[in-house]
Amino acid sequence: MEERDERIAVYSDYVCPFCYLGRRSLAAYQETRERELDIDWHPYDLRGHKRGPDGEIIHSIDDGRHEEYFERVRRDVDRLRDRFGADEMLDLDDLPERVDSFDAQVASLYVSEERPDRWLDFDEAIFEALWVDGRDVGDVDVLADLAEAVGMDGDEIRSAVADEARRDRLRTAFTEARDATIGGVPTFRYDGRTARGAVPPEQLERLVEGV
Repeated sequence: MEERDERIAVYSDYVCPFCYLGRRSLAAYQETRERELDIDWHPYDLRGHKRGPDGEIIHSIDDGRHEEYFERVRRDVDRLRDRFGADEMLDLDDLPERVDSFDAQVASLYVSEERPDRWLDFDEAIFEALWVDGRDVGDVDVLADLAEAVGMDGDEIRSAVADEARRDRLRTAFTEARDATIGGVPTFRYDGRTARGAVPPEQLERLVEGV
């Protein structure tokens, strides 16, 4: 019997709290497996609907997400943080204001394509920098520091972020996510099956094992 590809597709955006929690859930599921499940990461632009023609986020655009919506998000994050034991995670109100993840995703896409052996460490470092340490991962100097912390050259990341061809490659990846009918993050896909949201480890197990 042909062995299945042990890779799970994960669509995510670093500024999404549920993506951080979903990765915590995936890590917990990974601990129950004998064989490691590799991550096939796909970038997603959570705030793409608010970007202007120059790519900047226009925060004044009314997307219908008012205080009632954000209060519900806070409650859901608190509930899942308790459920997944993510006590280290900052409260949403303690994050730096208006972080734009675009440059972080350019950097991550570069590492995933050019330095795949370092990608997971770099990816986890970005999540931790924002959601645990409260650092602005939209700052290229922060990204360079994170790269150096996981054994890469910070200037390599600065160059990648400034490369317009790589920025276009990321925009193409965002379009591919929309074309794949990804309507929100995190989204997990495996062998034709899909799970959306920061689902618990047992649901990821059902997704992968098909039971």
